Amino acid sequence: MRDWFGVGTRMFIGSLRQRVRVARRRLEETSTLIHVSILLFVPALIALMTYLSNRSSYVSFFILPPLAAGTYALFANPESKYASPVRFVAGLSVGAICSWVAMEVAIRFVYPGLPPNAIEVDAAMTAFAVFLAGLVTWVLDIEEAAAFSMALLGLLVDPTRRLSFVVSVFVSSGIVAVGFAVWRDLFYEQRARYLYESIEGDDHVLVPIRGEFAEATAMLGARLAADHDAGKVVLLDIVEESPETARDGGRPPGVVADGGDAVKGQPDADTEGDDGMDPTTAAAVSELESLASRIETNLGVPCQIVVAAAGPSRAETVRQVASEASCDLIVAPYETDDSEVTPFIKRLLEANRDVLIHRSCDGRQRWRRIMVPVRQAGDTAHNMIDFALRLAGPIGHVSIAHCIDSEKQRRNATQMLANLAETIDGTVETRVPNASIHDFLLRSAPENDLIVIGSSGDRSVASRLVSPPTFKQIDDLETDVAIVDRH
Repeated sequence: MRDWFGVGTRMFIGSLRQRVRVARRRLEETSTLIHVSILLFVPALIALMTYLSNRSSYVSFFILPPLAAGTYALFANPESKYASPVRFVAGLSVGAICSWVAMEVAIRFVYPGLPPNAIEVDAAMTAFAVFLAGLVTWVLDIEEAAAFSMALLGLLVDPTRRLSFVVSVFVSSGIVAVGFAVWRDLFYEQRARYLYESIEGDDHVLVPIRGEFAEATAMLGARLAADHDAGKVVLLDIVEESPETARDGGRPPGVVADGGDAVKGQPDADTEGDDGMDPTTAAAVSELESLASRIETNLGVPCQIVVAAAGPSRAETVRQVASEASCDLIVAPYETDDSEVTPFIKRLLEANRDVLIHRSCDGRQRWRRIMVPVRQAGDTAHNMIDFALRLAGPIGHVSIAHCIDSEKQRRNATQMLANLAETIDGTVETRVPNASIHDFLLRSAPENDLIVIGSSGDRSVASRLVSPPTFKQIDDLETDVAIVDRH
């Protein structure tokens, strides 16, 4: 009974964590963030206005309907030219003043001699008030949609309270404008700092040394780490367990150099070389030290080397070393077997940390032109762009692209890429090609040194690492490819 209870609890906690992760990534989309902000901040500001109107004659509840509409417009389009606190206050205040002017014209020239309270609002008066509001806001370049509703609303105000009405509009809109400015400057414009984890993470990089272009993959990981002041690289080589060690109980020998601590298990005395290690381990250490020296010389990033014995699962060994070395990113070489990804890569992607799979074409160790195709805004896309900017450096060129199927999708795609570009600390080019992702990547590959794509299971087929069509597309590309798996 306890076992079933424990299993159920773990499943519930796992499901809850997954839902929180999905909700967080959904919130990281700019459009979602804006809608959530509208749901939270607009009602809060209107509630504040209501509270003040109940306690002060300078804030009238009468003006809240157009004020609420204008507040929504501010938060819904925080990057538009009309999303200006000054323009917002000026526009609403001008609308209130125009209603005052329209009423004065009616009192003096249309209905002379009648008491102000006896004058009824007619079609001519409303037309003049709206015309005047449109003209003034146009001339002053403070066009504000809510100004028109404020101009009409002001015609219903008691003529003896027109001045207090204008003051009320100015004070209320000013409070809303201050609230919007605080939200935009301290939260919206800084959303990458609060929402995108890649800003501070992925600076401790573990690189398993495998394959033909192991040094190119190690250099890619080192360049990612070198971009952060606290960055470090851990180079890992996995060697086969010697028979002598197996007789000692199967505890794999391990060596950690350059500031690390000794790993459990010691080699047998009969297999030790002159340096106290068996020949296989000694050779691996020598190669890693040579590679670490080249990385430190070229990039100035500190390197640590680890040699571990192969266990039942090499991927599990990599994950264990990453945990023990406090690495938050694993950079591994791309491996396939008969057009299928190897079990090593599949299991590595199950690690509860970020993974980058690097496919090198010719051993390139410098990437100046980088393309990042993205499917949707969010932390994964931001993480991919962040990696691209780190690798390209200050003189490199990074492009982000989103493929569309119809020209009707171009405006939304352009806005999505603009939202992504606004959150990064760097300069990127945005592209919206009307083409399939496969055709676009084939055309773009010769022009770029590296293409960065995502591997999350909820992404499109073109960006999923674990689907066979992706392998074929990657194999067709005549350039390096980095596949980012975000956790």
